[in-house]
This record gives sequence, C-alpha cells and structure tokens, in this order.
Amino acid sequence: MSDVPTCLPPIRDTRESTLDLPSGAVDCHTHVFDSRYPLSADRGYDPPDSTLDDMRAMHAKLGIERVVFTQPSVYGTDNSAILDAADQLGDLARAVVALPMSVTDHELEALDRRGARGVRLNLDNAGGMPIGMDDIPSMADRIRELGWHLEFLFAAGELGELAPLFRSLSVPVSIGHFAYIPATAGVDHPSFGVLLELVREGDTWVKLSAPNRLGVGDLPPWPAVVPMAGALIEAAPERVVWASDWPHPNKFTAQPNDADLIEQLALWAPDESMRRRILVENPTALYRF
Repeated sequence: MSDVPTCLPPIRDTRESTLDLPSGAVDCHTHVFDSRYPLSADRGYDPPDSTLDDMRAMHAKLGIERVVFTQPSVYGTDNSAILDAADQLGDLARAVVALPMSVTDHELEALDRRGARGVRLNLDNAGGMPIGMDDIPSMADRIRELGWHLEFLFAAGELGELAPLFRSLSVPVSIGHFAYIPATAGVDHPSFGVLLELVREGDTWVKLSAPNRLGVGDLPPWPAVVPMAGALIEAAPERVVWASDWPHPNKFTAQPNDADLIEQLALWAPDESMRRRILVENPTALYRF
C-alpha cells in the first residue's frame, strides 16, 4: 500500500528516568511491531520495527517490570505479534486483543491462558474495529465469565454518544489516552465532565497515557495535562493506570523520550503511595497479574 504513511520510530536511546518506581510497576499500553508478522491491508499507517527486545531495553531504563500488550490496528485481528511477545515474558505480561464475533468460546479460553484480559475496540484508527457497534453488548456478554473488559479508543467528541453504551455493558470499560480530550480545554471540555461521571460510577477505568496526543505538542512540557490527571485520580484513584503508549505509533513529526513520559507521573501523582497504586495495585487488579 504505497499511499500508507510510515510513522516515526520511537527514540531508541531512552535515557535513565529520574523517577524511582515501585517494584512490580506495569506499563499498561505498549505495542510490538515486527516485520515477521504481516500487516493488515486495512491499516492506516506503516510502523517501523519496534520489537520485544527494543521494548525491554526501554523498560529497563525506566524501571518497568511488567507490561500489557495492546493490539495495534495495523495487525487487524491477527494478535500473533503481541501474544508471541507475551508468551516470551510469561507471567510478566498480559494482553488486550482484537477479535471478530466469530471467535469461539474455546478460542477465548485459550487466549485467557496466554494472558489476554480484554478486547480492544479502536474507533479512531483504520482497521481497529473488527465488529459492528451493535455487536459490542454481545461481545461483552461473551467475555464476562472470563473476567475480561472492553478497551475503547475514540475521538473526544464521541464520548457523550458512547456513554450510554458504556453504562449498559456487562463488563468494565477501559478508556485509552485520557479519552483523547484536548488538554487545551482540559477539565472544562464537555467530554471531560462525562468522563469523570463514568469513572465515579465504578465500571470505567482510564489510562493516564499519551499526553503527546492531546493537542498540546509532541514534546514536553505538557502542563495543561496536569489538572486533567489530577481530577481523574481524585475521582477514582482505584481505577486509573499508567501507560507509555510505546512505540508511539501514528506520529510523524517528533517523538518524546520515554523517560519524559514516566516522569509526568511525578507531576500527576506527587504522592509516592498514589504512584504505587497507579503503577502496581490498579493494573494488578484490572489485568489479573
């Protein structure tokens, strides 16, 4: 697909982070891109190789010990890249997969044994939605007994329309990247009020991740994101997790150093015990480590 743009690779020489992380810290949203695995014809970008070894080297510089692989849209419903990576890490890894409605109960159980803990529904990237909107409640019902959740990515303006669906589902919902709410409006954005309502109600989790995707520049500092993170942590301290979004796909201008991203937690959650909750306790509960 010659018309598919190639996004930037991540910064390869991650610097040592100045933030001391607690033992068992989890990065709750990374991808693996490896040319050994075929890309979907419906993809919206071409990713440079960013392998498991690359990710482990980055995590070693940050002090991250565990990871949740999230299925990227460019692989469609072929979860081989992230599941093979999870297999290599064993109990240090979990996965959120993309699935068609044709998946069998036997296949779901096998995925659970390999560390899958949720289904990703990506409304924002080409190739990210393998099922129809009308099928989402049925998918939720099918994964409920496994203790899985549904993870969503969507444009901020869609949250108001999606909220009734989220409230109706039989499983928890996880929302990526601050729900893509523009930090220029931040806590005053209408969708942010909806997001706070959802997390206070008890079945919605939020990933504190990707400040470089919130309309305030690809590189730090990102001061406008601080009050958003603070409000979410205050609203539901037991249902927020942190993620790097490595290797930051679908970016074409500049990439942050991953140490810059983990160090945002010192601003978002100055209290060390709260950082432990965000990095260790909450992801352990959501992903059943």
